[in-house]
Amino acid sequence: MSKKFTYIDLFAGIGGFHIAMDNLGGECVFASEWDEDCRKTYTANFSSTSTKIFKDGHPNEFYAGDITKVDPNSIPNHDVICAGFPCQPFSQAGNKKGFEDTRGTLFFNIASIMKIKKPKAVFLENVRGLFTHQGGKTFEIIKKTIEELGYTMYYQIVKASDFNCPQHRPRLYMICFRNDINGSLFNFPKPVPLTKTMSDVFEGHVDKKIGFTLRVGGKNSPINDRRNWDGYIVDGIERRIGPKEGKRMQGFPDSFVFPVSKSAAMKQLGNSVAIPAIQAIGEKMIDVIINKQ
Repeated sequence: MSKKFTYIDLFAGIGGFHIAMDNLGGECVFASEWDEDCRKTYTANFSSTSTKIFKDGHPNEFYAGDITKVDPNSIPNHDVICAGFPCQPFSQAGNKKGFEDTRGTLFFNIASIMKIKKPKAVFLENVRGLFTHQGGKTFEIIKKTIEELGYTMYYQIVKASDFNCPQHRPRLYMICFRNDINGSLFNFPKPVPLTKTMSDVFEGHVDKKIGFTLRVGGKNSPINDRRNWDGYIVDGIERRIGPKEGKRMQGFPDSFVFPVSKSAAMKQLGNSVAIPAIQAIGEKMIDVIINKQ
């Protein structure tokens, strides 16, 4: 079956974007992830289906490790960049110099690829706090950089629970269209009814329909402690979230495998994206670049 569009998967983690984009008819032509445990999980789940970045079940030159060591010119042409990028390095930025201000940050690697490869659209995801980081300066730097590169950004904070993921998980989503694409035709999708609850996640009765945001670290706090995020009363018994429940909360299929320890799997899930939210937003974005031009 021919693919509708091509994409690259930066800061790929364990492949939340990959699943969503493939579900929409996309083909991954390049990916990058530096964490070795994440690479093991990504390889275990995609090596048999993503032939552009794997050969005979093993990563090829199009599944890179450290993105800072990749020449953007060596990346295949593509329609879309997908990236849930780290924002911590921006703490040293803030002089409102746009593209120049992003040098030394990992966002600069995305910007460099945009500058050279000029994809039709860019799909960025980050924590809600990026919007207000340093009084909004960080977000303005990112937005200005993207505009300098010839793109228009549309952004919104969206909760995973708005797209049938039973956790709050508010995240900032940024959709950027090249200026020759009519981005004004894009609208963020409207929320859908919640039909999947924490009772479905645990396969037992849970009073709490929407769960705590899945996160990294801080496990096993007392169940009534304000820091508790992984403990629930299921059919009257205290239970903790494991990889099976974490997959369901993030929208991963039950068939998704983790060739790593349970603690590593939970860390990977906590760092991942809510697939149904990514897919719902991605569908609107792809509709613009394919059907409305």
